[in-house]
Amino acid sequence: MDSTGGPTPDRTPDSVPSPSASLACTTPARGQVRAPLRGGGTTGRAGGDPTENAPAGGEPPFGGSMRGEVPRQLTDGSARRPARSGGGTVGPARLDRPARTAGAARPAGLARPAVTELRLSAFAGHRAAVHPLGPVTLFTGASGSGKSTTLRAYEALARLGAGEDLAVAFPDADACVPERARPDAQGRRGFRIGCTVDGPAGPVRLDLAVQVEPSLRIVGERLTCRGRTLLTTALRDPGRSTVQAEWHTAGTTPVTRAPFPDGLLGTALLPLRVAGKTKGQLEVLAAAEQVVVALRSVFPCDPQPRRMRAPVPMGEGRLRRGCDNLAEVLHRTSTECARRHARLAAVADTGCAGVVTGLRVEELPDATVRAFLERDPRGAARSAGVGAAGISSGRSGSVVSGLVSAGAGGGVSSEASGVASAGVSGAAIRGAIPAPRSVPVVTPLGRLGDGELRYLALSLVLLTGPGVLAMDQLAEVPAAMRTLTVLADGLDGCLDGPQLRALLGLAAGICADGHIRLVGAVGEAAAGYARETPGVSVVDLGRE
Repeated sequence: MDSTGGPTPDRTPDSVPSPSASLACTTPARGQVRAPLRGGGTTGRAGGDPTENAPAGGEPPFGGSMRGEVPRQLTDGSARRPARSGGGTVGPARLDRPARTAGAARPAGLARPAVTELRLSAFAGHRAAVHPLGPVTLFTGASGSGKSTTLRAYEALARLGAGEDLAVAFPDADACVPERARPDAQGRRGFRIGCTVDGPAGPVRLDLAVQVEPSLRIVGERLTCRGRTLLTTALRDPGRSTVQAEWHTAGTTPVTRAPFPDGLLGTALLPLRVAGKTKGQLEVLAAAEQVVVALRSVFPCDPQPRRMRAPVPMGEGRLRRGCDNLAEVLHRTSTECARRHARLAAVADTGCAGVVTGLRVEELPDATVRAFLERDPRGAARSAGVGAAGISSGRSGSVVSGLVSAGAGGGVSSEASGVASAGVSGAAIRGAIPAPRSVPVVTPLGRLGDGELRYLALSLVLLTGPGVLAMDQLAEVPAAMRTLTVLADGLDGCLDGPQLRALLGLAAGICADGHIRLVGAVGEAAAGYARETPGVSVVDLGRE
C-alpha cells in the first residue's frame, strides 16, 4: 500500500505509436494561466536518467521517466479496472442512439473537447473509482457515499486547468487524503485523481499525484495520449518548490526538461513553454490545449434562493455561481436575446405555479433591478403529476411544445383532461382555447418558492450558455470549439417531482447536441426520475 492508501500495481510499458492530430485553437491567454518560471527548458538525450540528483532515500515519491515506465504512484490501474456501475443506468449520448454502458468503448474524436471520464484513484473515500461521463451524468447514493466529493474533485481539476494555485483548488486538502493512507518512510501522505478529455486530438489522460503532508504540492503529473507519454513531472529536491518536468519533443533531442512550480498544473503551463516546431511538440500542444480548454469550460452552479429574492444592482449581466443576480441576468436576456427570454418564460410555465405568460424586469430608481412573473389570473395551478420530454423554440409568448406530457402521476387540470392521454401539454391546450384578454397578475421573484427559484436559475443556465455566465470566457477559442460543462451538486434541492422531471427533460434535450454537458448529484428519490428520462446517465455510488 502506498502513501495515498492505494495498492502498488506492477509497472507496465506505455510505448505505442503516437497520434497525429492537433487541436484547432490558439494558446490560452496569459491572463488565464499563471506565467511559468523564467528560462527555457533543457534538453536531454533519450535514455538519460531523469532521476539524477534525486534525494536520498530511493525513488522520487510520485515521479517517473519518459522511457516507457509508468510511475508507481500514478499507476492506478484504472484502464484495467473500470468502476462497477452498481446497478445505475447509463443513458444514450443522443436521444436517438442506443445506450452505452459504463464499460463500452468511448467514441473517438469528439468535435469539441470534453471530460468523458473522471478517475478517483485514491481520493477521500474513493479508491480506484473510474466514472464515465456522458452528456447528462448524475451521481446518486446514500448520504456519505461521496456524491459531493466526486464533484469537488472535478471542480478542483477545472480550477487547476484555469491556472489557479493548488492551495486555492484544494482549500480542504487534508479531507481529500484517504483515511486509510499511511505515511511512507519520508512521512508523506496525499491523494491521486485524474480525468480523460476527448476531442480532436483523441482521448488524452491527465493523472495527478498530490502530496498533502508534510506540505501541499503536486509531486507527480502525467499527460498521455493513445499510450504515448507527452509530459511527466516528478519531485527531485524536496527543499525546492519546483518539480522536474520533461515533455516529448521528437526532434534532434527527443525530450525537453525544465523546472515547473509545484503548486500549478504543468499541463496548463505547456502552451507557454512549448515552441511547437517539431511534430512531437505539436502533439504535446494539441493534447495540452485540449485538456485546458475542457477544464476551463466548467461552471459550478448552486442556486441559493435566499439570496435571489431582493433587487440587485446593475452589472455586466453574468450569472454568478449562487445565482443571486438572477434578476440582473434576466434584464440582460430580455433586452439582448428576446427569443431565449421567451423560451425561459415558456419553461417557467412548467415549473412555477399558475399559468406563466411572461417574465418582466423593472429598473428601480436606485440603479437596481427586480424581476417578476406574469401570470394569467384565470389559470389553474400547475398539475401535480406531469413529466418532461424536450423543448422546442418559438415566438415570444409561445409555449414549449412537448415540454410537459400528461400521465406521469396525479393527473391534469380539468380543461386539459379530455386530451391528456394524447400527450398534449396543458400549456399548449391553454394556447389553443380562445379567451378574452385580461390583465396579468404580476408576482415578484421574491415571493416565489425556493424550488421555483432554483428551477428558473438552472433552466436559465441550460438555455443560455457561457456567454451569460460568470466564468472563464476563453475569448481566444471559438465558441464552436467549446463544450460548457455545468456542475450542479444537489441538483434536486427544493425541487418537486414535476419540476425535476421538467428540468431533466430540458437538460437531456439541450445536452444532446454536444454544446452543453451536465454533471450533478441527486438523492436516491430523484435518481428514480432520472432513470426514467432518456439521455440521462445515473451512477449509483452506494453500490460500488
